[in-house]
Amino acid sequence: MRDFSSSTYQRRKVAPNKVRIQRKPIEWGKYLRPLGRIALGLAGISLACGIVFAAKRAIDSTTFFRLKNIEVSSAKRLTQEEILALVGVEAGQDMSRMNLKRMGEQLAQNPWVETVRIHRYFPDRLSISITEREPLAIVNMGYIYYLDRKGTVFKVLNQGDKLDYPVVTGFSEEEMNSNPAVTREALKTTCELLGILQEKGSFILADVSEIHYDKGYGFTLFTNSGALPVKVGAGDFSAKIDRFARIYKDLMVQRASLQYIDLDYLDKIVVKKS
Repeated sequence: MRDFSSSTYQRRKVAPNKVRIQRKPIEWGKYLRPLGRIALGLAGISLACGIVFAAKRAIDSTTFFRLKNIEVSSAKRLTQEEILALVGVEAGQDMSRMNLKRMGEQLAQNPWVETVRIHRYFPDRLSISITEREPLAIVNMGYIYYLDRKGTVFKVLNQGDKLDYPVVTGFSEEEMNSNPAVTREALKTTCELLGILQEKGSFILADVSEIHYDKGYGFTLFTNSGALPVKVGAGDFSAKIDRFARIYKDLMVQRASLQYIDLDYLDKIVVKKS
């Protein structure tokens, strides 16, 4: 066995491994170049938006469609000046920016207006046409309203409004609000009866001062002369009025002695004397 204790061998010190790292400079240009392109693009977009906005303002301020001619249909109740004021239109306005639907809605808010038609004809013409409601009777429902031929209650009477129409009673605002469909149907039936009275010869609408409606029974007419009740009921108005018209003049000679007349039969008239 070898004795190492007396050996002259010496271990060499081994120097540790050293790796030399060289630091490379950061290439900032590589990162800044995309940012520059983005900034340039944003600036281009901003410039384009500015040009578009300026062009739009220039177009808005300059138009080739200035209103020059306004045609308004003739009307009985509303003057041309009132119609133009309701729609808010006057010469010189930009036709391309007019809201015809809104103009029509504004005009239709007037109770006399039934239908509205507004047309524009480029480059400079506007046409406004309306139809007005015609009163057929007056409905007393607490307030006094006009009733048109379609059974529409459309206007509260004001001072100066004409009163020479038959008066319809028996309807109420409460009933109209709580049961509008039934009330509208009854008002349409009232107009049907009024229309038949207008068509007849001997006994006509001018002879009627009041038409009273009763939900359970139907209609009762009151004559202008003596407020004589004439019971009509709820249907077959034309035949009943025809029968009554044939004897109306003879009955009116005796009106002072009459209590009521009942037409609500198929083939006869009942006259009740006082």
